[in-house]
Amino acid sequence: MKYIFTLLMMYCLSSIAAECRQPNIIFILTDDLGYGDLGCQGAKDINTPNLDRMAVEGMRFTDFSVVAPLCTPSRAAFMTGRYPGRYGLATGVLRPDAKNGLPPEEVTIAEMLKTKGYVTGCIGKWHLGFLPGMLPCEQGFDSYYGVLHNLDKHETVYFEKDGGMPILRGNVVEKRPAVPCEITGLYTAEALKFIEVNRDRPFFLYLAHAMPHIPFDASPRFKGKSNRGLYGDAVEELDDSAGQILEKLRSLDLAGRTLVIFTSDNGPERNTPGTAVPLRGTKHTVYEGGLRVPFIVWWPGRVPSGQVCSDFVTALDLFPTIAVVTGVELPAGRQLDGYDFSPVLLGEAGARSRRNNLYSFYGLNQNQKEALRHSRWKLHLGAKSELYDLETDICESENVAAQHADVVNRLEKMVRLFHERSNDYSIFFIDFLARNR
Repeated sequence: MKYIFTLLMMYCLSSIAAECRQPNIIFILTDDLGYGDLGCQGAKDINTPNLDRMAVEGMRFTDFSVVAPLCTPSRAAFMTGRYPGRYGLATGVLRPDAKNGLPPEEVTIAEMLKTKGYVTGCIGKWHLGFLPGMLPCEQGFDSYYGVLHNLDKHETVYFEKDGGMPILRGNVVEKRPAVPCEITGLYTAEALKFIEVNRDRPFFLYLAHAMPHIPFDASPRFKGKSNRGLYGDAVEELDDSAGQILEKLRSLDLAGRTLVIFTSDNGPERNTPGTAVPLRGTKHTVYEGGLRVPFIVWWPGRVPSGQVCSDFVTALDLFPTIAVVTGVELPAGRQLDGYDFSPVLLGEAGARSRRNNLYSFYGLNQNQKEALRHSRWKLHLGAKSELYDLETDICESENVAAQHADVVNRLEKMVRLFHERSNDYSIFFIDFLARNR
């Protein structure tokens, strides 16, 4: 009897320990995936059964926005919870010869989680700096595997004389050239290995896919499968990748201890088969089609299943939310621009997102585009301001500036004040967002 009691006590203690264990975090970021490119988002010509199931078993957000419609500033906001203009990454993408990048003094999600003993891994595209001090393994990640850059001609040209774009393990070249049709499979295999190796300790995996960014491609097993050509094939392979990862978590009994997030860094590239339907705009614009992206969260037993959430949430909010769900302290003395939305994520009764403002920026000089979202209103700045009521016009099809001159004037004044107070677009918005709820 004493032996049985001891076994029962050991079982109870192990169960309690499992419940108290800090959750694993897997952040899957696709590249240029459009709002309307998944089945659960309305796509009829691309099959995404795994992501559709993920949405049914978890929570799908319909109003999730990135900060900028471009890779580098968008990823910077995800990683730091701060507007990229704070540290010089507001405009443009970093090419391989860039001398700037994410400054070492910025605190990434990986660095924050490492203070609580998380093992951290980055797989895929980085695009946040390529000089010493800016690389993944110097920004909080214990391991790195992938291509630091885009696979398009604008960046592969830098490596032609060396034999092509390199795939790195850590800082060492493992293979070259990187082949677009192989890349999703390589990243998926690495992700599965990372989960297997670290199954017994809390981990953070940042899986930054190259697809479906130009030049989108898929492995032979997926070519010709979709009804949207090669682009759709690439998306279907991403879906399969996500399915393999979720199945690995189930098979290792890690599903209940792992928060999985799936999203995109911005909207679809213009003049590609990618779509942001029913939204207006694409990547390189600050219309909703460039900023609003798919966002699915899965955590069996913690995130309510079958939920579709219309609360406004942004990339800036991921950093503080991960801190709360993992019990990790936020960096001391660091002003974040994000808000914790874990009460919404975990289905707390009456919980609502605290976010109702977002400033978005793209380009320079004559190509500059900027927009300010404030509650239901979206103001586009320019020679002639455009105002849209997103509550009734998600497509931004009817400019109501003339009918709501008071709203235009109020929002334009806010933006002018910010321009007067700072050369860095984001600094003003720390106070602005707090004062204008």
